[in-house]
Amino acid sequence: MSDSRNIGAEIALIRKGTVSLETETELRERLAEGKPLKIKHGVDPSAPDIHLGHTVVLNKLKSFQELGHEIIYIIGDFTARIGDPSGRSKTRPQLSEAEVKRNAETYTQQVFKILDPKKTKVLFNSQWLGKLSFEDIIRLASKLTVAQMLQRDDYAKRYSGGVPISLHEFLYPLAQGYDSIHINADLEIGGTDQTFNLLLGRELQRAYGRRPQVIMTMPLLEGIDGVEKMSKSLGNYIGVTEPPFEIFGKIMSISDDLMARYYELLTEHDYTVVKKDIPHPRDRKIELACEIVKRFHGERAAEEARENFRRTFAQKRVPEDDSWVKVLRIKPGAHKLTELIKDCGFAESTSEARRLITQGAVRINSVKILDEKAAVEFARGKKEPDILKVGKKNFAKIEVQD
Repeated sequence: MSDSRNIGAEIALIRKGTVSLETETELRERLAEGKPLKIKHGVDPSAPDIHLGHTVVLNKLKSFQELGHEIIYIIGDFTARIGDPSGRSKTRPQLSEAEVKRNAETYTQQVFKILDPKKTKVLFNSQWLGKLSFEDIIRLASKLTVAQMLQRDDYAKRYSGGVPISLHEFLYPLAQGYDSIHINADLEIGGTDQTFNLLLGRELQRAYGRRPQVIMTMPLLEGIDGVEKMSKSLGNYIGVTEPPFEIFGKIMSISDDLMARYYELLTEHDYTVVKKDIPHPRDRKIELACEIVKRFHGERAAEEARENFRRTFAQKRVPEDDSWVKVLRIKPGAHKLTELIKDCGFAESTSEARRLITQGAVRINSVKILDEKAAVEFARGKKEPDILKVGKKNFAKIEVQD
């Protein structure tokens, strides 16, 4: 590690795909000491699922592990109950202790789909933040000014726009910074939306007489809508634990422009080379979908997802994977199509069901139905079940029973 050429190569690998590094000089100094660095990453279990957006940072942590550094993965079971205001235009709803605990359990399982559990130390920040006294919190808060806090872009916009900022929201970055003090982090990594919090951690470490951590930011992955960052709350996410056919279908639904971004942030492939080797955009997207499914579910699942997709969309048949097909049991006779769509959970209201029909998104046994007032007759004794398809990925088998 002390060889300058090796350090240069390591820094080049570390910097790959990053947005910022504060500072490279400090990182070089720490690497020259020849000791494994403590690499910190914290995540609040505000939802039960880890999605592909989270894996951008997780993949970088994996690279640090392969270089021999120590990964400290902090589950913010305490800070989640405050609510991270990063990038928020209003106060984030606070979660109950039970919600946080339930979500945290799934996080500890999902991160090891990428990270090596033998080389990862998982900590819960309630272990130390929950023990701070009110005096400790006052002392911590005294290290920063209100002016410093209002330099943060989302706070400044809310303040100038007259949108309330709850006092507890100022405590969130302080708590995250205290995490860095407690574990004595050498480097903290996060998305670009975490830049303020990461820099604040440096300042707090310095205020407590510690060597300030190096900070690294990674780009934010856009969701499948191609507009907003991937988010569970926006519904534009791909969860790492979603079944293979769902992951495959969601990736196939993204735009060609977004596909290039996904290759860049989620794979090791050079997209210019991929374009040369695989000329057709649809084929490139299939390869991307296969790679992502393989990473989280294995090679066999990837091949089955590919075949299911071909069967469903090329041959316009129902997927063989019955776990992805809803089963709706009805009595024989005529049934309003709008009610069937709602009963299957494919629309929340009758008006939404009507809109789907008039847009041509609804088929019965591959026959498109455009009449929003249509009623469909179902009889017993058919060899094959009737299939309701809504949109590209929603299927239901209609089973007729007395």
